[in-house]
Order: sequence, then C-alpha cells, then structure tokens
Amino acid sequence: MNYEVIIVGGGPVGMLLAAELALAEVNVCVLERLKETTPYSRALTLHPRSLEILDMRGLKPKLLETGKPISTGHFAALDTRLNFSKLDSSSNYTVFIPQHDTEKVLEDWARELGVGIHRETEVKSISQDEHGVEVTAVGPEGKLVLTADYLVGADGAGSIVRKHAGIPFVGTSETITAILGDVVLTELSEPSIFSQFNEQGQIMVVPLKNGLHRIVAIDPERVHVPKSEPVTLEELRSAMVRMLGSDLGISDPYWLSRYGNATRQAERYRDGRIFLAGDAAHIHFPAGGQGLNVGLQEAMNLGWKLAAELKGRAPEWLLNSYQSERFPINTALLRNTEVQTFLMGSAFTSDMINVRCMLSDLLLVPEANYKLASQISAFNIQYASAADDLPHELNGRRLPELKLSSADGALRNTNAYELFRTGSYVLLHFAEDDRIRDVVEAAGAKCICLVCASLELEAPDWSDVHTVLVRPDGYVAWAVSRSESNPMNVIATGISRWCIHPSIR
Repeated sequence: MNYEVIIVGGGPVGMLLAAELALAEVNVCVLERLKETTPYSRALTLHPRSLEILDMRGLKPKLLETGKPISTGHFAALDTRLNFSKLDSSSNYTVFIPQHDTEKVLEDWARELGVGIHRETEVKSISQDEHGVEVTAVGPEGKLVLTADYLVGADGAGSIVRKHAGIPFVGTSETITAILGDVVLTELSEPSIFSQFNEQGQIMVVPLKNGLHRIVAIDPERVHVPKSEPVTLEELRSAMVRMLGSDLGISDPYWLSRYGNATRQAERYRDGRIFLAGDAAHIHFPAGGQGLNVGLQEAMNLGWKLAAELKGRAPEWLLNSYQSERFPINTALLRNTEVQTFLMGSAFTSDMINVRCMLSDLLLVPEANYKLASQISAFNIQYASAADDLPHELNGRRLPELKLSSADGALRNTNAYELFRTGSYVLLHFAEDDRIRDVVEAAGAKCICLVCASLELEAPDWSDVHTVLVRPDGYVAWAVSRSESNPMNVIATGISRWCIHPSIR
C-alpha cells in the first residue's frame, strides 16, 4: 500500500496530524496497535491555545459537548490558581475532558476526511532512503508492507519509530513516582477540585464523569517504588488517610496507575524522511496538564508544512522549521515541569511548605499570575521570523480572535478563526488597495485565501497593519505596516518566500 504520509500512533496527536494532512488532500494513513480508543480518562485538560487551534478547524463546539470549561489551572498544585480568564480569547479557560473523549472527536474528524486508520496493527520494522520510507507491520489480515514519502512517529514514549530511526532520547530517568486512581468516593459531600500539601505528602482530588474522582498523590513513603509496580487500592487508601485524615470512602477503582518524572527529549525531531511528535519526541512529569496540549500544537505545526512540501509549494527551509520552532518550546516545557516536580515532590518539610506559601502569595500579583498562565496555556509563543522577512512586532505571534467585517457584506463582525476551516494560509488585507488582488493572482499561490476586511474592534498592535499573512496553524508569518513605502512589492516578495509556486521548484 502506498501513501504520501504514514503516521504511527493513533492517539490525539496522531489523529489530529492525520486530519490536518487529509484536509490538505494528502493521502495519509494511521497505524495503531490498539483495537479501540483507550477507555481510560488519562490526560484530562485542553488548554486555551489548544482550544483556539481546534476552534480554527470548527472542533471546539464538539469538545464542549462533553467537556467542562474551567477558568483556572494550576502550577505545582499551589493554592493560588492560574487565572486563564485574563487571556485575550474567547477560549480563556481550560476544558476538563477525558482523553478518550478528545480522541474520539479527533478520530471521527479524521475518518470524515478519509484518513485510512488501521487498528490492531503493530509496526515491526521501518527503513528509509532518499526517496521514501517503508514500514512492515502485522495487522488483523496478516503482514502489511506500506510505503510513503514521509513517516511520523506519534507512538508515545517507547516510540518504535524513534528507535528505528536511531534518534537518541536524551535526559534523565525517573527519580520519583506518583500514583493515581479513578475511583468512587462515597464520603465526599459534593464534587469539587481540591489539593493539599503537607508533611505527609501532596494529593489532588478532581471530579470526573460517571460518579468517579481522579486521585493523584505523591506519597513520600512510596516515591521510590518503580513505575512498573502495579498500584493497589490499599496503597491509595493509605496515602489518603495520612494526607487527608480520611479515605473519603474510596472504592470501586476503575483505573490505577503509577507514573514517574523521567524527563527526556529526542535529540532531533527529524531524521531524513522521519519525524517525531508528542511523547515520541519528549516526556516529562505530567505537571500542569501540558503534555497532550503540546503534542496537539506540534501536530498543527507539522501538518501544513508536510502538506506544502508534498504539494511542491514549500521553500527549502520550511520542513526544517518544525525542529527549529518546536524544540526550544519543548525545552522550556521540560524545565517548567522539572520546577513543578521539585515543588510538588522533592521534600515534604516545613521549609518546602513555606516556599510554596511564598510562591502562592506571589501568584496573587496579577502580572506574575498572567506570566505563568500565558506560559502554561502557550499564549506566550512567538516564533522567530523567517530569514529575509521584514521585521514587525506581530511576526511569529498567534493570531488573536479579530472581529472582521467586509465592504461586500460577506463578513459581518466575523471571528477571524472562521477563515481557517480549510487549513489554508489567510492573507488579511486592511488597506483597501485594489492592487492586492493582482499581487496574489500574479504569485499563483492557490494555497492562500485573500480576505479584504476591516477591524470591527480595536486590537492591540494591529492598528497600523496594512496586510498580514497568517499561517495555517494560526501564527503570523509576516506583517506589513501602513507606513511601508512600497507595500505591494513587500507583499509579493513575502508570498514568494513562504508559498512558492510549484512550477518554479
């Protein structure tokens, strides 16, 4: 079987990436060893930036059908929570949603777009040369041999793709482990999120659906138990009694698990025609619920770039920008989870309690709270400008939810995110210069959607914008100021740098 892209791993990251590629009319398949979506809740949080990029594809309403919006998050389970409601977005909250529900929404979308999904299929070998990749796998119908132009490993921490590509997984092994359980609590008066840190350990209680609660505990008496040792209900009960003074009537465990603070990152995210995304590229202590969200954002970053390469309209540097853009972001992610791990699990002493109280008080300062909230939510990301792009303060930043109207009435106070349903570049033109249509037509960039509009509401840093090219993942490629003396020439050059016409490759 021949494809343009093969994705190994059918979790949320793999499914979103597959859907993104299919949206761009790339022939893509997913190989997943599990028979069906995981029945366990696993990752529970979609952060604001993840909600924004999914909103651009029209998926946020489906997620809100089963998920619960929560206006706050946490850093190291400190008492003062992060206030996402201050972010400049209609997605200024997290959505509390079990991972299996997120996976279902993304898999349904991928199937609607025609993605070939091969479940109960285990990859056995991978090889590549300068022309493509070959994958040997075993599925319900026996041995499969598949070929493709590119392969993406979204197959988790133990990634067979990463191992076959020979990419080192650099970092540290686990030094502590924590336990979790999705259980029934018969003696909890009402469902609520709460946490406690004392000299007996750290514990968090989170209500789930179907009468379950998620218990997460770092127990100083059990932190050196290896991750491979199964968790028992009695172990969780004992930790709760010591930390909370009660087991809250714990019973009926649906899922028990142990996880560690191993922190690693792939030395490189690309090896020839093979790419890595999600946990295949990096692992860390799941502090702040960031892992799934970072993986989804990687899928959005990589999808349109691979599609552009396959369609012959990518400049030479574009595919390599996946590594240069995402690697430093994930390095920062690993550092913040290490800090959180230190605050949550390194010591359970009066000194650490005092440190946590001091930091919690600092988060009462709005500016400090906002800084961490924007980091955890990924609102602080600004990619470096491409070589030769004229500098502008908007370059590399996320597109906010501008409210747009147009003279022809096609747009009436329209959210700019609605323009990204098809996964194309969007060229927003605000200067009312009819020459813009000739420039776009002359460039022959059919991957660009030209929108001539005006701003319905003032937006910080946007008052002087003449024209801006927004990438399919919702980040500004470049912007041109109204003060530019020859804007049409700058726009034409900018389009050719980012969206070269296939005939000139």
